[in-house]
Amino acid sequence: MGSAALVTIRGGSPDEVCHAVALTFKSVLGLVCDPVGGLVESPCIKRNGLLVSLGTLAADFALAGMKSLIPADEVIDAMGQVGRALPETLRETGLGGLAASPTGRELARKLLD
Repeated sequence: MGSAALVTIRGGSPDEVCHAVALTFKSVLGLVCDPVGGLVESPCIKRNGLLVSLGTLAADFALAGMKSLIPADEVIDAMGQVGRALPETLRETGLGGLAASPTGRELARKLLD
């Protein structure tokens, strides 16, 4: 949504907004949610901070004329499909991904003690 806002603020067209949204969302399609200890501190906060730059770049790309080959509506539909297909352990349960790594499990034990 940040990329859409940036394109709008910079005077972009609705078509450019849609391309910015599609470019952004395609880049995170399938990203898992694997909070260590069930908390959003790691890796979520860092990911969110880094993804701000992604939205900025997508807005710049769209305003420079780059177009997404897949329309935004279809990208959003695909995100829903991919999200539903992800195993439950990768859907903010703290049971998979980085949360299930040896260090992630140790950090969770320390956080919960």
